[in-house]
Amino acid sequence: MSETARIILDGKEFEFPVVVGSEDEKAIDISKLRAQTGYITLDYGFKNTGSTQSSITYLDGENGILRYRGYSIEELAEKASFLEVAFLLIYGELPNEKQLNYFEDSITQHTLVHENMKRFFEAFPQGAHPMGMLSSMIASLSTFYPESQNPNRSVVDIEKTIHRLIAKLPTLAAQAYKHNMGHPVVFPSNDLGYCGNFLKMMFALPTEPYEVDPVVESALNKLLILHADHEQNCSASTVRIVGSSQANLYSSVSAGITALWGPLHGGANQAVIEMLEAIREDGGDLQKWIDKAKDKNDSFRLMGFGHRVYKNFDPRARIIKKAADDVLDKLGIDDPVLEIAKELEQVALNDEYFVQRGLYPNVDFYSGIIYRALNIPTDMFTVMFALGRLPGWIAQWKEMVENREPIGRPRQVYTGANVRSFVALNDRK
Repeated sequence: MSETARIILDGKEFEFPVVVGSEDEKAIDISKLRAQTGYITLDYGFKNTGSTQSSITYLDGENGILRYRGYSIEELAEKASFLEVAFLLIYGELPNEKQLNYFEDSITQHTLVHENMKRFFEAFPQGAHPMGMLSSMIASLSTFYPESQNPNRSVVDIEKTIHRLIAKLPTLAAQAYKHNMGHPVVFPSNDLGYCGNFLKMMFALPTEPYEVDPVVESALNKLLILHADHEQNCSASTVRIVGSSQANLYSSVSAGITALWGPLHGGANQAVIEMLEAIREDGGDLQKWIDKAKDKNDSFRLMGFGHRVYKNFDPRARIIKKAADDVLDKLGIDDPVLEIAKELEQVALNDEYFVQRGLYPNVDFYSGIIYRALNIPTDMFTVMFALGRLPGWIAQWKEMVENREPIGRPRQVYTGANVRSFVALNDRK
């Protein structure tokens, strides 16, 4: 017999089915609550509300577990390429050699963007935030491919849109960076891998040779994998709810980029560097800021430590710490901000105050260090996040469409004025 939950309202008892996930996660299905009782649930921020059943990502914050389609994040970061993980998220299984070759070749063929898009970049002021540019450019892609505007087209058409997005996002991200730097655009190189190609488009100059550093390329590959999906977070939920109106994939992903832009979501690693720079500008007295963080009456909080979901440790941080160490060792960078970061890391890992409270360095702390070491401007950090998160957004959109989920339409509890009569202007006080 299926398990049910009983709710008593106004002296009447109602039963609702209990749904059990593959990892024994339990939920009460209240889809018919309003129809049967006239009530709705109130859940600010949807923190206790499951909006869908998904087979993409499993996250257990209490035990520090993150899996994509059943594969641990540790194993994927160690053994897989980013495009293998993208394929896994979007299509449900790891690709065989033939499938991966086709996937990589298809993406390579779509890395160029239409020449007319150059005019869009020219219209942005130099110094425009790259996330604003990126969101606009992704949304505009649907106008260049009008057949993509119908999400109910053939599987072949949808697949082409998916491949175009994965191919063109790095190109557009690099062009946003070049625009703000006042540098000429570097076109994609089809002889390089996904991460190497992006690094070259970012940092090469057309008149000078550029060689991709394998240590940096490996670190970027890991970073993108670690950010590829994170269950029903703000931006993933945004992509799904926009897509539920049958908006095209480009527009849905553009909305996800905008959601990610917010400092409470994708801007955390930027906040890490800004905090470290503030400590340096204050004279570099780290103990002063440690004391401020411990003072419950002080509003200062350490950025990049602890995590809202992971209660004991962030499994991604353990992986990216090694990559951060490798990058710093290989580049031999002398940067006082990064020196402060190293000192702060040791304090957080060994100070009993931080250990007891689970205030460990998280993935944002280490990704900020890597981006800083690579001379990536802080306003580009969230763009780097978007590069990694793209396969997850696509997978979430694709699952929502294939499941024929209804248009998203949250309810509310109205707290405004009761019915009242209109008062003529001359009679208003």
